Amino acid sequence: MKNYPYYLANEPKSPNHDLEVTDKYSGEVAYRVAIADRDAIDAAIESAVSAAAACAAMPPYERQDILNHCVARFTERFVELAKALCIEAGKPIRDSRGEVTRLIDTFRIAAEESVRMTGEVMNLEISPRAKGYRGMFKRVPIGPCSFIAPFNFPLNLVAHKVAPALAVGCPFVLKPASRTPIGAIIIGEILAETDLPAGAFSILPCHRDGADLFTTDDRLKLLSFTGSPDVGWKLKADAGKKKVILELGGNAACIVDHDADIDDAVERLVFGAFYQSGQSCIGVQRIMIHESIYDDVKERLTKATKALIAGDPKDEKTFIGPMISTSEAKRLDSWIKEAVRAGATVICGGKRDGAMLDATLLENVPNDQTICTNEAFGPVAVLSSFDDFDEALDQVNDSTFGLQAGIFTRDLYKMQKAWDVLDVGGVIIGDVPSWRVDNMPYGGVKDSGLGREGIRFAMEDMTEIRNLVIRTKQD
Repeated sequence: MKNYPYYLANEPKSPNHDLEVTDKYSGEVAYRVAIADRDAIDAAIESAVSAAAACAAMPPYERQDILNHCVARFTERFVELAKALCIEAGKPIRDSRGEVTRLIDTFRIAAEESVRMTGEVMNLEISPRAKGYRGMFKRVPIGPCSFIAPFNFPLNLVAHKVAPALAVGCPFVLKPASRTPIGAIIIGEILAETDLPAGAFSILPCHRDGADLFTTDDRLKLLSFTGSPDVGWKLKADAGKKKVILELGGNAACIVDHDADIDDAVERLVFGAFYQSGQSCIGVQRIMIHESIYDDVKERLTKATKALIAGDPKDEKTFIGPMISTSEAKRLDSWIKEAVRAGATVICGGKRDGAMLDATLLENVPNDQTICTNEAFGPVAVLSSFDDFDEALDQVNDSTFGLQAGIFTRDLYKMQKAWDVLDVGGVIIGDVPSWRVDNMPYGGVKDSGLGREGIRFAMEDMTEIRNLVIRTKQD
């Protein structure tokens, strides 16, 4: 067992080690972490306010040097980061290594973008009254930021908040998920090695006492939250005047049309539905298959799903690890049972042991069932058939969520139609909605949130436009 501090104004602090972080497979306490109280959170915010001018004044090359230092140190500590992630999140070790790779990619992209934050020169002479006027604008840091991160990608989703903030010169306070704080604390260790201005960052695991300050404190100019829709929209309502960025949930759909490469589609669907035990907001939850290939796809998908190895995430062969908690596994298990009572058929899986839930495929599920309408956030996917592509698109849109959708088709016109009519943040052609690369604009509509991640786009959110107008006196 290892004890970790929290970070307050760039400094490690260990007033206690009251937060127990468990090995999500064994259930045993693996780490103990310091918990911040309301006074510590208040002090962190005040430190961020004090650091704002110095952070904004940093030249781009200095910000780039700090981000490059992080890239180098993450690479050196790759094995340590992957192991800690595997333990604290229950994420299979191969997936854990993949997330560390994305952490490195995200900071590398931010290092590249940190010297590209540009403005624009504008011709203001649009009428005789504006003769002799010229304009330009630049982007300036918005100021102290508040970040609240989720448990499912405790490295890379922290990176998507921290890296752009460093790139533009915004100090920040970060609340990592209490179930998975270790990766964020290690990021803090590495940031503490740099020459960031005093108070530029604080990383504070905390319970509810004082946590409202991350949302309500008017000294903070931006709140970026990733998590459940119910919590996210409540935080937006409480956030006051600050800008709010929300990356929330989904029940992502994937259409497999009659001309799809079935072998390829099945391989990607299995990955999309069951990668990291389905605990991804863009995990494949609804699979719509053209009726002419439905039986074939169903048979191959069932065979591939049954072949997945479940067990200890530290085992190299494991694909399905535990869900984040037994209570979450019970919740999803109850949704499956509810669907079965309503007439659904379990094609495979459907069994639970503690936090372990089998990779599960369902069919004949009524559209009003919770497993269809809500976010499963676990290893369950629902199969259905269609005979008309436009109706399938309507079915994708028949959701309160709108994060990403996947379409397996070779028809250019259907591809364009999907891009035109699907009410989602991203349409992925020839792959599952679970696909994401870290420089693309990423985010959703409807209950899936507002704003976009992806380094350049997050940098825009973390800056404000400052205009300059110059008048030349006319003779």
